[in-house]
Amino acid sequence: MTNLGPLGWVTDRERGYRYQEAHPVTARPWPAIPQVLLDLWAELADPQRPPDACLVNLYRDGARMGLHQDRDEVDHTAPVLSVSLGDTAIFRIGPAEGGPTSTVRLASGDVCALAGEARLARHGIDRVLTGSSRLIPGGGRINLTLRRSR
Repeated sequence: MTNLGPLGWVTDRERGYRYQEAHPVTARPWPAIPQVLLDLWAELADPQRPPDACLVNLYRDGARMGLHQDRDEVDHTAPVLSVSLGDTAIFRIGPAEGGPTSTVRLASGDVCALAGEARLARHGIDRVLTGSSRLIPGGGRINLTLRRSR
């Protein structure tokens, strides 16, 4: 896990989950969000308010992410935009208030936007289909999640 942009998503035992301007170990600013991702955001999410954070997750060796909601951002009207690269993921999504969930396969190059009523949907990764792509050296899936945290 790492980040791109002015703010990065970090966690530790003392302060929990939060956005911060520098890497927690090196104290250096996060690298800039690549222009191609900013252009994608402008096209699919919100051209007036660019993202200020991009979480980069690598899923490998049975990695998953349990159902959760993206609630730590100040403005829940701002979309969350996710780009999948590499192995296909089994993505689970359900209503914010609870209830039945559905699964969707997210293949390399797929983009998922949580916006409007779906902005606070519960979502997670059930599993990654190992070997379904050769894009990532050593295998796996990279997910880039763009959002406005402030």
